[in-house]
Amino acid sequence: MYVEHELFLKLGLALVIGSAIGAERELRSKSAGFRTLILICLGATLFTIFSQILGGEQNADRIASNVVVGIGFLGAGVIFKGDAGVSGITTAASIWLTAALGMGLGCGYYTASILGAVLVLVVLVIFATLEQYIDRYKQVRNYTIEFLYREGDQHRYERKLTEHHLKVITRKLRKNGNTIRGTWTAIGNERDHLQFIESILKDHSIEVFDF
Repeated sequence: MYVEHELFLKLGLALVIGSAIGAERELRSKSAGFRTLILICLGATLFTIFSQILGGEQNADRIASNVVVGIGFLGAGVIFKGDAGVSGITTAASIWLTAALGMGLGCGYYTASILGAVLVLVVLVIFATLEQYIDRYKQVRNYTIEFLYREGDQHRYERKLTEHHLKVITRKLRKNGNTIRGTWTAIGNERDHLQFIESILKDHSIEVFDF
């Protein structure tokens, strides 16, 4: 039987941990923010508590084990695939970990849950700065250029990419009448991308340039 102060402690910690992680996601304008992650942490804690009460010593995990399955549907709902790639994976992982922390609180593993919450915030806040630093030196961008065809010179803009130290990952060329439309995915540091874009903007023979 749960004593009142233990129940308040678990739910209070779930509220604090969910608020901390949710606030970070909310500040970054993510799809799962402040209230959502509070509710997830509280829900996982309550389901774990109820599982222990209803299941008894023999089946204490019968309800709690389904939290992992249920949280997968929420996580899948915040992952989107767009032209720039897949987004929302970090938020989905945050939902998954917040539920895990809630289950830990429900089981009474306070130290592990609090330490886990601190590490989650370290990854989301401090490591985000490191990630931005890495992205500046390894950016993937898509370029679409439409230009008039000149015999034997259909690859001139791909050569421009390599001249600016950008590595071409994928390429696709299509000729329509006297016009060629090329699409390239290139990887390189931010400075090289900006210099390439600047050089293309000065080329008046280009009809379309998406970057």
